[in-house]
Amino acid sequence: MKSSPASKNDAAQGAAQVRTYFASLPADARSHLKQVRDIIRAAAPRAAESISYGIPTFKIDGERFIYCAAFKHHVSLYPMTAAIRRTFADELKGYKTSTGTIQFPLAKPLPIGFVKRLVKARLGEMRAKDRA
Repeated sequence: MKSSPASKNDAAQGAAQVRTYFASLPADARSHLKQVRDIIRAAAPRAAESISYGIPTFKIDGERFIYCAAFKHHVSLYPMTAAIRRTFADELKGYKTSTGTIQFPLAKPLPIGFVKRLVKARLGEMRAKDRA
């Protein structure tokens, strides 16, 4: 399926917005968030990036898949549903969570393997929803 000129323009605009977001971050936050972004892109290579609600957003077939953001002391990943939080309850001990959000402190190395599992679980939820 060919992309329309409008969708190519939207993708280019979204990529530019994401680059601007990353450029505005302090080095430690940018480094952590880049790792999160790389994990998301590896798990969902056809996901389109943009900015929504002021933070990097990944969409698959126009549907929001996952968000990530950087803050002064942590990076966040969302939405992490109640089902995902239950599945990974033991691994989540020691991380700050709130409804739909998991925070990874900048003062510690990013748990890459754990983040990969979270992203894949979220992708699995979307695929299951699409099949239903």
